[in-house]
Amino acid sequence: MDSLLDLQAELIHLRDGAMALERQLEPEIRRCSEQYQSSARNLVHYLSVRQGDIRPLQHRLSRFGLSSLSAMEPYTLAHLNAVINLLQSITGRRCETPQAPVDYLSGPQLLRQQRRRLLGELPPSVKVGAEAGAAAGTEASVMVTMPSQAAAEPQLVADLLASGMNVMRINCAHDDASAWRAMARHLRSAVENGASPARIQVDLAGPKLRTGPMQSSGRLLKLKPRRDLYGLVLEPCRVWLHAEADARLPAGLHKPLCVAAEFLQQCQVGDRIQLVDGRGQRRKMNVVQVQTGSCIAELNHTAYITDATRLDLKRGQKTMASTLALGLQDVVLPIVLFRGDTLVLTRSLQPGVQEQRDQLGDLVQPARIHCSLPQAFDQVEVGQRVWFDDGKIGARVEACDGREMYLRITQADPKGSRLQPEKGINFPDTVLDLPALTAKDLLDLEQVVEFADMIALSFVRVPADVDALHQALDRLDRPQLGVVLKIENRQAFENLPRILLAGLRHGRPLGVMIARGDLAVELGFERLSEVQQEILWLCEAAHIPVIWATQILESMAKKGVPSRAEVTDAAMAVVAECVMLNKGPYIVETVVMLRDILARMDQHYHKRRATLRPLSVARLV
Repeated sequence: MDSLLDLQAELIHLRDGAMALERQLEPEIRRCSEQYQSSARNLVHYLSVRQGDIRPLQHRLSRFGLSSLSAMEPYTLAHLNAVINLLQSITGRRCETPQAPVDYLSGPQLLRQQRRRLLGELPPSVKVGAEAGAAAGTEASVMVTMPSQAAAEPQLVADLLASGMNVMRINCAHDDASAWRAMARHLRSAVENGASPARIQVDLAGPKLRTGPMQSSGRLLKLKPRRDLYGLVLEPCRVWLHAEADARLPAGLHKPLCVAAEFLQQCQVGDRIQLVDGRGQRRKMNVVQVQTGSCIAELNHTAYITDATRLDLKRGQKTMASTLALGLQDVVLPIVLFRGDTLVLTRSLQPGVQEQRDQLGDLVQPARIHCSLPQAFDQVEVGQRVWFDDGKIGARVEACDGREMYLRITQADPKGSRLQPEKGINFPDTVLDLPALTAKDLLDLEQVVEFADMIALSFVRVPADVDALHQALDRLDRPQLGVVLKIENRQAFENLPRILLAGLRHGRPLGVMIARGDLAVELGFERLSEVQQEILWLCEAAHIPVIWATQILESMAKKGVPSRAEVTDAAMAVVAECVMLNKGPYIVETVVMLRDILARMDQHYHKRRATLRPLSVARLV
């Protein structure tokens, strides 16, 4: 009996602490939108309980067959009340029971309502059970990032909707307003023609933390036939010669080569095109097909075509025409970095260059590349970490004079890591004082509010960033537009409770995206599982739907075959209200696979609570 009395006392102490924190934060709670105040109170109660280590208490509760408090997120005070009241009936010790802002029914119902407001109606397969308040899980929506081709190919959008996409994601860091509008138009048109309704999320680009351009190493086109293991030609390189600089390569051909129109007018089947390539090797191509404005030639030996390569059209011994290769692409070689190397980040927008060494191999000048964020040079400190390309390359700051930042590479592939232009840069130890909304974002916002259902705010760091977006939407008179807060850096994670409360101050639909790629870089890959779980807990306590993002079934989308680890990761995404896929050649098939995985896991989990459906393997007789 004494043990049960002690348990009761500890639980009452937890509950009193939750009520005390609510009273302390009452002014902040009252600033929240009226429809969100119950959620704000529940969040505050949950935060109070999680301020201490209650694991010993959980173990003792479990020994008596009582709830271990491990699933109290959506109804914290009601859950504490229920366990305390049960102990009251056993011990006979009575105490006053405070009124809970939400209970076992209204808490999960609030989350479902907010999910519906932000992401649209529940998928049909779970709509009936969820509407009835059943304990069955809610199948997550599927969000897909649009590739550039979606602006020109309405069938791709229609196929994605047919395969199970619920939310179209348009990223303002790519393409332009006309392309974004075209993507949205294709979706609306498909829905009008009978496709399932879908929402549109537009991600603002936010402050750009990327590497700058690299200096070109020249213009070059490599033509190469397909060979077998022994070097014998299995298939010649089929070269499409044309005169339009922006023409698209027809299917079945290997390489395009732009030449003068007058040259093509002279081409006939059976002619030879002779050249001396960039290495001084003599090569010839045989013209096998001629069409108006183009021809196809076959090459049996590898050739390197440069700006200076002259192509001679031969018919017998006679030269019929000559031309130079036109419109060749710049060849930009990446910076190859090894552990211990020096890399210089520059504030000035000069093309990056490779390191320079003398004849003895001694370093003359380290590699240099531009960093697109000027504030980093003012706020970074010696010893702080810098990561490139989603954590593939790590470094520490050795010196910074405001114009140049000298880095020592601390993590790289033993064979060398390649740093390309336009790759992301993370400063996880640096408190960057910059607004999440840039001038570009404000201009983009004016373009996208006409078709967007929700706006995703990138690089959120502090509550003021949330308020700034809402103020911009107020100026544009868009009161019903949803807001998604992307949690993708250390500051956002550390300020998450205040950021959530700031989001609840406004009446718009609200969601949170867990940008797991950037979080892994900012907080450490070893902490990612722990961090994403904490974000899920806090959002469930605030009844805010969560979008699970970054590298879901990435290999499947890009290569058509998933890894076993990716399938397991996708299965765990059932704890979120929405799962985001990135673009890739096999994205339609990936949506189908993800839908199947989520439908299966939906029978086993409601959020992170296991549900016990019948198991066929459990039947012994």
